[in-house]
Amino acid sequence: MAKISLADRMYEVLLSQLMDGTRQPGEVLNIGALTRELEVSQTPLREALARLEHSGLVQRESLRGYFVAPPFTARELGKLATARELIEPALAAESALRRTPEFLEELAATIEDLAGSARGADEDANAFRAYWIADDRFHRLIAAQADNPFLESAYLALSGQVQRFRLFMKAGHTNASEAAAEHQKILDALASGDPAAASEAMRVHVCAAIERARTKAG
Repeated sequence: MAKISLADRMYEVLLSQLMDGTRQPGEVLNIGALTRELEVSQTPLREALARLEHSGLVQRESLRGYFVAPPFTARELGKLATARELIEPALAAESALRRTPEFLEELAATIEDLAGSARGADEDANAFRAYWIADDRFHRLIAAQADNPFLESAYLALSGQVQRFRLFMKAGHTNASEAAAEHQKILDALASGDPAAASEAMRVHVCAAIERARTKAG
């Protein structure tokens, strides 16, 4: 079994704290205070925070340092929706043309996990983690299957903000049942080999996810 580095362990600790609400949006993440609280040196903490910054969950400003990313503004949600609606339907269309039985089986497994996460309570950090992992894997599998490195790179560049979006939506992760149904429609379209249907199913899903976020924010 591979040994987990201290930086990786600190990343998991901080990620879990973000997921369970221990760290609130906008909260300053003072490295000195964290070293005392978690009883580690600054180096692994800095590495973990840099990784979280890359994911979009943590932000950094000069003089202020690191802090938990704030919730999306209405304008940011709109801009994220525009970007996702351009990139993800195109990835779905490409993937429909390159579907394989193994690819479809992997997608089906993520949908089962996503539906299962909906049975957890809103405050259940384990259920939220299961939702997070399943949703992320579904979209990444499609991005990889498209076999278009430029489109995939565009999605991966955006994925940090998608992670932030998932964190923003965590209090309502029981909407995972709705997301799972939408994922199933995408899977059905991919399995049919119809790129237009796959693109449209993905577009509908992205729009629905953003609308759920807007409703939660309102």
